[in-house]
Amino acid sequence: MTIDSFLSDLLGFDWQEQTADFVIPDDPGNVLRVRFRSSVIVRMLDEFPLRIESNPATWEGLVPHHLAYRVEGATFAVTQSDVWKELERGVTHYRFVTGNGCLDVLSAGDPEFAIVPTAS
Repeated sequence: MTIDSFLSDLLGFDWQEQTADFVIPDDPGNVLRVRFRSSVIVRMLDEFPLRIESNPATWEGLVPHHLAYRVEGATFAVTQSDVWKELERGVTHYRFVTGNGCLDVLSAGDPEFAIVPTAS
C-alpha cells in the first residue's frame, strides 16, 4: 500500500502506548499506526520550523510525498540529552512528514507499522 503523505495527517500520539496514528487518505476506515517499543523523545510541529532549523540545500534523500525517514545530524537529535542517548544505546532519529506537520521521534528501537481500524 502506498500512502501519499502530503494528503495524510497525524491524528494523534498516544504517550502510554507510544503510538502515532496517521490518516490513510483513500481509506477512511483505517489508520496507519506506528509503534515504538522502547523509550522515546517526541516532538510534533508544523513543517515550517524545519526549513529554518537547517539549510534545505543540504538535505539528501528526500522523496516527494514520502512519510517516514531516518534522519542523521538534525538539530532536534543533536540537542537532546547525551546521558539519555548513552543509556538507551543506539538511538535513531525518525521523522514522519505529512502535508500538515512533522513528528520527530528519537528511539533505540525500530518503529513497527500496522494498518488498524479507525477508532470509533
